[in-house]
Amino acid sequence: MRLRIASVMCLVMLLASAQVFAGGSAEREGTAIGISKFVSHPALDAVEQGIIDELTARGYTDLRFDRQDSTADVAAARQIASKFQADRVDIAVGIATPNAQALQSAMRGIPVVYTAITDPVSAGLVEAIDQGSPGIAGVTHRTPVKDQIQLLMELHDIRRLGHVYSSGEANAVYLAEQTEKAARELGIEFVSQTITNPSEVRQATQSIIQRVDAIYVSTDNQVVSALSALSEVAMAAGVPVLSADPDSATTNDVLIAWGFDWYGIGRTTGELIHRILQGESPGTIPPILVDDADTMEMILNLDVAERIGITLPQALIDSAERIIQNGEIIRR
Repeated sequence: MRLRIASVMCLVMLLASAQVFAGGSAEREGTAIGISKFVSHPALDAVEQGIIDELTARGYTDLRFDRQDSTADVAAARQIASKFQADRVDIAVGIATPNAQALQSAMRGIPVVYTAITDPVSAGLVEAIDQGSPGIAGVTHRTPVKDQIQLLMELHDIRRLGHVYSSGEANAVYLAEQTEKAARELGIEFVSQTITNPSEVRQATQSIIQRVDAIYVSTDNQVVSALSALSEVAMAAGVPVLSADPDSATTNDVLIAWGFDWYGIGRTTGELIHRILQGESPGTIPPILVDDADTMEMILNLDVAERIGITLPQALIDSAERIIQNGEIIRR
C-alpha cells in the first residue's frame, strides 16, 4: 500500500512539473508582448498606450500584453527583464533607457524594442545611429534643447539657468550635458543639481532656486515623475519653468511645455513592433529617429504667466496647440 501511494505521488509531481515547464500551454496562447516601463508619468504612459493602440488598430487579436512598471528602480527593471526571459515573451519592449538596458542584458533569443530614449548610442544599446544592431531595434528622438532654452530667453531675462537631473540615468546625463553646452553657447550660466530618485527633486530644486532666473526640465523620467514638487518650489519663488514634456505640464505650474507628442512616438513604436512580428529582423532596422517639428507640440500656461508677471506674445499664444487659462485646458 505504501508503495502504491508513493507511486501515485510521484506521478502527480511529474504531471505538475510537466505543466510548469510547458509554461502552461493554455496560458501561452497568442503572442506575448512584454512592456517594461521605467516609471509611470503622463509621457511614458502615453508611449505605452500608443504602442497598444497601434497594434490594436492593425488588427491583432491574439496579443497579450504583460505591462510592468519598475517605479524608477533600476533593480526592479532588471527583475522585470528576468521575468520576461523566464516567461519567454515574443518581444520585450523597454520604455526609457534603464529598462531598455536591462532587457538588452537579459534577453536571449528574444527581440528587444526600445523607445522614449534620446541617445541609444551613449546608452550602449546600439553601436551607431545609422545602422541596425543584432537583436534590438527602437525609436529615438532628438530633443531641441538649445531651441527650447532660446524660446524661454525671448520671454524672460535669463542669466542663470537651473537644471535638476538624475545622475544615474544615461538619458538624463546626456541631456544635462546638452543643456550645459546650449547654455554656454547662449552666454548664460548653467546651475545644476543632481538627484538619485524622485523623492529628492523638491530639495534639489530648493537648493538652486535662489540662484537661477529660470529652470529647464528635460525628458528626465525621474524629474518629470516629480514635476509637481519642482514646479511648486519654482512658482513660490516666481521662477519660470520650461519643460520638454507637454503631457506632464497640464497638471503642473509650468510656464511653457514644448516637446514631442509621446503618444505619437508610441504609435511609431507600435509600427516597429508590427514589422518585427511580420518577420523582419530587428538587427536590420537602424534606430528610427523622430525629430520633425511637426511631431512636437506646445502648451502655454497663461495662468502661470500672469502669476509670475510674464507677458506672452500673442503670436506665441496663437501658435500653441494647447493653452491653459482660468484652470481650463483649451485645445487649438
